[in-house]
Amino acid sequence: MTLVAGVDSSTQSCKVVVRDIETGAIVRTGRAPHPVGTEVDPDLWWDALLAAIADAGGLADVAAVSIGGQQHGMVALDAGGRVIRDALLWNDTRSAQAALDLIDEVGAAEFAERTGSVPVASFTLTKLRWLADAEPANAARVAAVALPHDWLTWRLRGFGPHNPILTELTTDRSDASGTSYFNPVTNEYDYDLVDRALRRGPFGNSGDRSRIILPKVLNPGDVAGRLDGSPEFSKETLVGAGAGDNAGAALGLGASTGDVVISIGTSGTVFAVTDTPSRDVTGTVAGFADAAGGYLPLVATLNAARVLDAIARLLAVDHDALGTLALEAEPGAGGAVLHPYFEGERTPNLPNATATLSGLTLASTSRENLARAAIEGMLCGLADGLDAVLAQGVTASRLLLVGGSAQNPAVSAIAAQVFDVPVVVPEPAEYVALGAAVQAAWALTGERPTWPITVTAEPAVDVRPLIREQYAIREQYSR
Repeated sequence: MTLVAGVDSSTQSCKVVVRDIETGAIVRTGRAPHPVGTEVDPDLWWDALLAAIADAGGLADVAAVSIGGQQHGMVALDAGGRVIRDALLWNDTRSAQAALDLIDEVGAAEFAERTGSVPVASFTLTKLRWLADAEPANAARVAAVALPHDWLTWRLRGFGPHNPILTELTTDRSDASGTSYFNPVTNEYDYDLVDRALRRGPFGNSGDRSRIILPKVLNPGDVAGRLDGSPEFSKETLVGAGAGDNAGAALGLGASTGDVVISIGTSGTVFAVTDTPSRDVTGTVAGFADAAGGYLPLVATLNAARVLDAIARLLAVDHDALGTLALEAEPGAGGAVLHPYFEGERTPNLPNATATLSGLTLASTSRENLARAAIEGMLCGLADGLDAVLAQGVTASRLLLVGGSAQNPAVSAIAAQVFDVPVVVPEPAEYVALGAAVQAAWALTGERPTWPITVTAEPAVDVRPLIREQYAIREQYSR
């Protein structure tokens, strides 16, 4: 049996999945926690990776491994391969003003043309500008910039402060496209934007421009190198290119052109696999690349599963009971509409908004209607994100609904009434790690494997226009 391994180094934890290359069957798994916070010492990721590998039984019998990781995090290295400061994660918002400043300097349309996206606080470029302004001494030391999966891949191959060959850093298109200094169409870095962010060369007072080392961008099935030959590893094990988390999930789901993935987690994401790039000058859609040679336009929402948490808590029920209540109400919840902007919202861009519940009458004010309004409101917010993706010329033939809340029968049934595209609910799984294993197999054999996924629900399309119509009408009064 030939084995390959995939890693998901996410915000909360590191997961390792070992799969049989012939069938895709999961042979064993491992996990280790990550520290809480929006800035993290990358050495703690390395420790967690080693712990998760050990928990999965090691890699000595594994032919290839690849790492998927949280996007956007800034790992700044000096000339000796040392981490300069704790990495700022995607959810660190201290660079929000830096994003506005860079947009003001370059222009939203210019950013969209050059990088496919308009930067927000999540993106790496804005964190570099924050570093230049807040910690200029640290900014002056930056010799290379990597993303979390880039840095872990580099370390796994035996590099680091003990062997600081910065030119051995590698990445892939999907993760590079989330930096805001990479063009996913030309597959080239925009070094002028990096210099501008760090206020180097003609964009600052730090002397002559000195080109920062950025990871080499590998193709989907490329080999980054081999493991370093430590006792728990094997020098024969290949290391794949790696990927950003959403692109890794798309690989794990077997998504292809025409598929849209809607992930209902703490936050929500809507992303499509497509052959054509997107350039949304409004910044609503991020024009990312995927991990298979195409593109992955993506919309993020702040309010997703936590909407159901809040209403379930209010009604003193668990999620299963919330779903049962919701299915006892009619579509449209008797006119009750929840706009679930409990913590502001990113799509639409309403950072200071709060949630509103409207349309209540004496007759409609019931536990059942409130439960259904929560699910409808959450899904309508994601449907707005889908509309934004489709407006970029994307065609959707299937929606893959993932995340813990997707397994609730009420969520999948109501999704079939909100979305006018067939809904498929795959079984719960670590799809980023599974996708990284797909990439490892691709690097080993030269071909992308087509492993099956198990579907737990496939509700019939049952579109009820009333749900989105009343949501759109009432939204005018919630802003």
